[in-house]
Amino acid sequence: MRAALLQMTSTPDVAANTAAMVAAVAEAKAGGADMLLTPEVSNCLGAPRAEQDALLHEEADDPTLRAVQEAAAEHGLWVLIGSLALKSGDPEGRLANRSFLIDAVGVVQARYDKIHMFDVALSAEETYTESAAYRPGMEAVLPETPWGKVGLSICYDLRFPHLYRALAQAGADILTVPSAFSRPTGRAHWEVLLRARAIETGAFVLAPAQTGVHGESKSGPRATHGHGLAVAPWGEVLLDMGEAPGLAFVDLDLGQVAAARRKIAALTHDRTFHGP
Repeated sequence: MRAALLQMTSTPDVAANTAAMVAAVAEAKAGGADMLLTPEVSNCLGAPRAEQDALLHEEADDPTLRAVQEAAAEHGLWVLIGSLALKSGDPEGRLANRSFLIDAVGVVQARYDKIHMFDVALSAEETYTESAAYRPGMEAVLPETPWGKVGLSICYDLRFPHLYRALAQAGADILTVPSAFSRPTGRAHWEVLLRARAIETGAFVLAPAQTGVHGESKSGPRATHGHGLAVAPWGEVLLDMGEAPGLAFVDLDLGQVAAARRKIAALTHDRTFHGP
């Protein structure tokens, strides 16, 4: 399988973000990719909450989703939209942070709503309360593809290893972690957490990322870490995209999944225990 990872600097300009994704579908196909993966909130990042109602749509009316589906069908390419920010019908007005797996004829094969919300205080100046703006999901999702099963996740989910263990024990060959990681947490934790999830599960990890400065938040400029990564089941970093936006390719030998799990069959070694 050849995967193409798109590293983006999404902004509040939904039309421009959508055009970049559609162009990446064509570029990925021309480069021999079987699947394109985009980062978290590919459609809109950096808009103040008060402006999002005018910018965002519900899934049935979302122009980004429709455009990417059409491009996937035109070029015969599978696409993982890392996530879109969408209106959700939530009674409290919260949005959905939703990932879409689209097949090569443009049909949505799976949807995943981000489960874990990024509610953190990195410093007195930099705080995030994602749960105030987004409704958390409740379902783990493991769709089939022609290359194997793909376990879906989004960004802050990365810090909850039990999700990935459950996906791997259910047969995931590839784990996707599209993200908009903050710079402080990215510098400290991004690579080590992705490598750990790969090693723990014996799966490939594909993590397309947002990068650069996206606009202003209540804490100041909204900036992300970049460094979209692909990690092999034994923990080797196969691709590090650095900080520049763009497209990069990585070839995956899915036989390495079974090989890693034969060497260390930790997914079958769970034991019950008491305490603490």
